[in-house]
Amino acid sequence: MSDLTLLGIPGALRSGSTNRLLLAQARLAFGPATQTEADLRMPLYDGDLEEDEGVPAEARALYDQIAAADAVVIACPEYNKAPPGVVKNALDWVSRLKGNPWKDKPVAILSAAGGRGGGDRSQFALRLMLTPFQPRLLTGPEVMVADSGAAFDEAGHLKDARYQKVLDELMQKLRAEVSRG
Repeated sequence: MSDLTLLGIPGALRSGSTNRLLLAQARLAFGPATQTEADLRMPLYDGDLEEDEGVPAEARALYDQIAAADAVVIACPEYNKAPPGVVKNALDWVSRLKGNPWKDKPVAILSAAGGRGGGDRSQFALRLMLTPFQPRLLTGPEVMVADSGAAFDEAGHLKDARYQKVLDELMQKLRAEVSRG
């Protein structure tokens, strides 16, 4: 199944974030596929802006990427015990468009965070945020990379084989979920 499309959503805007590194490792573990990456840079949701200008092109592009993907993997950091605002904002904008590109879409969540929980609270909150969209959220294995600033080598690979093993398992489970249709 190399004709699959995997959408990666980095929950951090910073180009050098550890969640972008984790997302890159997830793509490799997923295996052959067309790889696309979302850009969450868009205006803050504002009903007045939507009324005056409509849904921004960036949100429409994300909607289209989700709809076109066979599976989605979200690498979400944890800021102050929750997902960053850009993630919630993107979900809010996508929800303003007709249809639901998330419905029954296989989705895996990963996180890398500086704290000892590795983004556990962020993952919990993100699962709640995604529930209304009814994706096929994988429940595990959970990939939560703690002390993420020290978790990757100079080449961007995970140093700890245990993290890599669970990431490999999750990505193979995501691939299998796609074939379940």
